[in-house]
Amino acid sequence: MSVQSKSSLVKSLETAASQAGLVLLSTTDGADFHGKPTLVFRLGLPDVEGRSLQLQLSEEFDFDKAHLVLAITAHLAGEAKRLRNPRPECYVTLGGLPIALGKFQWPFHRSTSGADTYIVHGEMYLADGGPQQLHAKLAASVTVTFAEIVPAMEQPFAETFVYNAIRKTVDLGQLEFLKSGNRQPVPVTTRFYSRWQKRFIFTETNDSERLAYLLAKVYWLSGVLGEGKPVWIADPRDAQYLNTGEADLQRMAGHEAAEGLMMLDGEFAAPTLQLMERAPEFRARLEAALTFTKPQFNEAMRSGQANM
Repeated sequence: MSVQSKSSLVKSLETAASQAGLVLLSTTDGADFHGKPTLVFRLGLPDVEGRSLQLQLSEEFDFDKAHLVLAITAHLAGEAKRLRNPRPECYVTLGGLPIALGKFQWPFHRSTSGADTYIVHGEMYLADGGPQQLHAKLAASVTVTFAEIVPAMEQPFAETFVYNAIRKTVDLGQLEFLKSGNRQPVPVTTRFYSRWQKRFIFTETNDSERLAYLLAKVYWLSGVLGEGKPVWIADPRDAQYLNTGEADLQRMAGHEAAEGLMMLDGEFAAPTLQLMERAPEFRARLEAALTFTKPQFNEAMRSGQANM
């Protein structure tokens, strides 16, 4: 990549970040899975210290296409609000598991096993306030056919649906939390995408499930991990995961605030003492969800009591 092209990419990213309310803290040279050059951007908020996010793009990425600029600006606008969370890397699953996602090696790379797929590696940790030991090394895979619907196989266009596919795979009990282990597959297939509606659909949820999700999110991400600092409720990443809209999440948070379980400040919420007193309930849900991810063996078959 020429010096001029590299400078143009940095300038374009800095402009998009500024429009989203972010500042460019640093730019460094990086490399993708196969050693090809990338640019690693560290972004932050002008009024928040100690938190930053990383954006990694291929050096040859062509930023100057109108539809890509709009998509990246929208991505960064979401990241700017998410960066106000006390733990921006943390999420909650429908089953009530608090998780931290990180160490992703963007962008996607073609599979080295001969499969016709694109792969991105990352890691997921159980984030329950204790020592981060239980984790899963991840290999999220996208078929070449699926890749055709993605504007570019780069982080800003894929991070949301990859993260939600990971949560969905946890919900299905197909990712196990371990102290060590090999990479576990996260298939991101066309079953998560409606070509007719042109949008991702991961899980059909009702109001009751969404309310339970919001309470778990505020309890874990604010009350346990965030020292009571508010978390973003109207997150479009959560809305996609739950197959709803940001306005709907905001509405339900307002309902819970009226019930005395949250303190709402615009799009952000913190738990009340009443919610934190329900700790045994949230811990029980965590243990049940964690047990669900562990392989179950047929004890009768293992002891020779069943026909083979």
